[in-house]
Amino acid sequence: MSCEKLWKVGRSLWHKSSKSAAPLWSSAKVQAFACGGLASRGLNPTDPPSAKCCQSATERDASAARVSPAIPPPPSGSNHRLQVVGKKRGEDSLGVSGRSFSSTAPKIDTKAYLWSRYNEMKRLVHDLIPPGVCSLLNPSTIYANNEVSLAEVDIYGFDYDYTLAHYSSALDTMIFNKARDFLIEHYKYPQGISKYDYIPNFAARGLHYDIQKGLLMKIDAFHYIQPGTVYRGLRPVPDEDVLQLYGGTHHVPLHQVSAPFPLKGPKMKQFMDVFSLPEMTLLAVANDFFISNDIEYDPVHLYKDVSDAVAMVHIKGYMYKWIMQDLEKYIVRGDETYAVLHRLVSNGKKLFLITNSPFSFVDKGMKYMVGKDWREFFDVIIVQADKPHFFNDCVKPFRRLDSNGDLQWDKIKNLDKGQIYKQGNLFDFLRLTGWRGSKVLYFGDHLYSDLAVSVGFLFFACLF
Repeated sequence: MSCEKLWKVGRSLWHKSSKSAAPLWSSAKVQAFACGGLASRGLNPTDPPSAKCCQSATERDASAARVSPAIPPPPSGSNHRLQVVGKKRGEDSLGVSGRSFSSTAPKIDTKAYLWSRYNEMKRLVHDLIPPGVCSLLNPSTIYANNEVSLAEVDIYGFDYDYTLAHYSSALDTMIFNKARDFLIEHYKYPQGISKYDYIPNFAARGLHYDIQKGLLMKIDAFHYIQPGTVYRGLRPVPDEDVLQLYGGTHHVPLHQVSAPFPLKGPKMKQFMDVFSLPEMTLLAVANDFFISNDIEYDPVHLYKDVSDAVAMVHIKGYMYKWIMQDLEKYIVRGDETYAVLHRLVSNGKKLFLITNSPFSFVDKGMKYMVGKDWREFFDVIIVQADKPHFFNDCVKPFRRLDSNGDLQWDKIKNLDKGQIYKQGNLFDFLRLTGWRGSKVLYFGDHLYSDLAVSVGFLFFACLF
C-alpha cells in the first residue's frame, strides 16, 4: 500500500476516533514511543506524510504536549534519547559510566491499555465497514490472489474428495451415526449416547479441541482463544471460566497449537477438513453425556476413542459404499467440475490427480460428474496415495493398476497418460514428471495433508 493511501486510511480513523469522549492516548497516559511513528513524532494522522520527525527537543516537547495534554512534558534540556525507568526494578535512577537517568513516567496498566486499543480499533473498523457487506459475497465468484500469477501456471493438480467431488450434509449424518454406534458396540460406551442425533451447523472447519480439557473452541491466527467460542460438550463455557482454566490469559502457547497432525501436539488438535464435522459433533455429544450424567471420565481417552471410531468408518469402507450406492443423494453434482477441467485442457494445461481414495470409488464418482471419458483430462492419476506420507516417504514405489483396478507387477519408469497408479511418493513423482516450482498449482481441501507439506517439499503453489 502506498504512503498516500496509508495516510488517507489513518486520517479516516483519526476523524472517527476524534468523536470519542476521550482519546486512547489521553486515558492510557502513555509517555513516549520510539521515534518514527505518528505518536513519537508528535503528529496528528491528519498531518501530511511529508511532516518532519523531530526538529529539536523543544519543538518535540511542545508537540507532545499538544497531542497528549494529560501526560506531563519531560524535563527541559532533555536530549532525544530513550529514558531508562528504574535501576533494578524499583530504584529511581541508574548509573552507567558515571551518568544518571531518572524518569517521572506514570505507571500504566499495559494489559488494560492494549485491550482498550484493541476494542477501539475494532469499533472503528466496524464503523467503516457497511452493514451486511459480508452477505454480499458470492461464493461462486473468483477473487484475485496477488501472490499467484496464473500466467505462469502450466500444470494443475487436484485432490478428489471435497475438491473435485463435493458431498451433501446427508453424508455427515451417516458418518456420525456409524461412529456413534462403533463407540457403543466396540468400545462399550453407555447406551444413552445413542439418543443423541447429529447436529448440523454445530461445528465448523478450523476449530481447535483441547484434548486434555475436553473443550472445543476457536483460536485465531495469533493463538488467542476467541471469547464466546469455547464449548464443553454442548454447553458454552463462560469467558471468566476460560480465563481461569488457562491461567488468566486467552493466549495458548505456540507449541500446543502448531502441530499439524493428531497427537503430535500434546494438548490441541485442529480439525482442518470437512470430514471432521461429524467427529467434532460426536466429541461434543459424548462429553455432554458424561457431564450431564455426572460420570467421571478422562477426556484424553474419550478423544482417542472417538477419533478411532470415526477412522473406522473410513478404514472399513462404509463411506465409499454409501456414496457408490446412491451417487445422486451424496454427491452435489454441478457443471462446474467438468467446465473447469475442460477449460484448462482446452488451453493447453496439464492436469494431475492425487487422492487417498480407491480407484473404483473415484472412477464411479468422476463418471457421474464428468463423464465416462474423464481420464482423458488427466496426464497423471494417482489413487490411494496415502497422503500426507506421500510427501515425505521416499520408500513406497508406484504401482500400476489395470482397467479393472487390479495391481500389476511391472517396474514404473514413466507416469503415462491414461494409466492409473497407486501409492508412490513425492520424490519419484518429481523425478518422473519433472514438474515443480511456480508453474504447478495444486488444489486440496486439507491445509496440512494436501498443502502445507507439499509446499515444503514440492515448492508448489497451493490453494484450498
